[in-house]
Amino acid sequence: MAMNKIQFQRGMSYDEFHTLYGTVEQCEAALVKSRWPQGFCCPRCEGTRAALTHNGRRLWECLGCGYQCSSIAGTVFEATKLPLTKWFLAMFLLTQSKNSIAALELMRQLGVTYKTAWVMKQKLLEVMAQREAPRLLTGRVEVDDAYLGGEHEGKAGRGSENKVPFVAAVQTNSQGHPIAVRLDRVKSFSKESIDAWSKIALAASATVVSDGLWCFQAVTATVQAHQRIITGSGRKAAKTPESRWVNTLLSNLKTALSGTFHAFDFKKYGQRYLAEFQYRFNRRFDLRAMLPRLLRAAVLTNPQPSTKLRFSEVGN
Repeated sequence: MAMNKIQFQRGMSYDEFHTLYGTVEQCEAALVKSRWPQGFCCPRCEGTRAALTHNGRRLWECLGCGYQCSSIAGTVFEATKLPLTKWFLAMFLLTQSKNSIAALELMRQLGVTYKTAWVMKQKLLEVMAQREAPRLLTGRVEVDDAYLGGEHEGKAGRGSENKVPFVAAVQTNSQGHPIAVRLDRVKSFSKESIDAWSKIALAASATVVSDGLWCFQAVTATVQAHQRIITGSGRKAAKTPESRWVNTLLSNLKTALSGTFHAFDFKKYGQRYLAEFQYRFNRRFDLRAMLPRLLRAAVLTNPQPSTKLRFSEVGN
């Protein structure tokens, strides 16, 4: 069997990471370059002329409106008391680990409290979620219904109170290879929920391939074509050739979650963990670039107070 070039690419090593981002000064320089690649731009008036000053941290004072800001003001790093080296190490671990990293392990690697590690991870997952939210799948798209949770006692089946429903969708190319995915929580597998989901997840040019679940008929209001395949249930359904990649994706997702996390609140934070898997999968073609890309997304993301991060999510 030939080696999978994507799976066996080198990525960014620890040595390379420490060479590039081993000091606070290196991290600060990388953050500034990522936030203002063309030079300083005032967040308030968009002026490009500034004077540098200090107030415990280096500040840019706009010569146009007088507004002062640091490199992290207005970004997801705003108000952090941690050195940037710890944030960069967290981004490195999140992007270069095959199955992500739990907050407990992040705590040990960074040398911070569990609460701090949890907040850091949730902020970075929110960055990933916001970055992936506008993605539209086009071309041939395999879709399937899936669930987070459901291990505890209670009502069985799709109506279980212990299950959090989500839609898995995989875009494939003309050679039949997976290109991009979306994993989105929904309120239920009703036609109304799937119709709302399709409007934010699918391009009008898409051709959707689904199993026999009737709610997926709702995608026809958004896409040009829908191929409905009756697969039955059990192992035979999982081996349906037309749904090969969405079934493989769900299997990999389950392995990643169960192999990394002891437990998390599916109902409150499920979408962020789905977005994390989605973010890494959709950027898997270049592992070395994933950290700089996450940094760019982080400096473009508004501050995320920890109180906001703890709000319950709402599905479609």
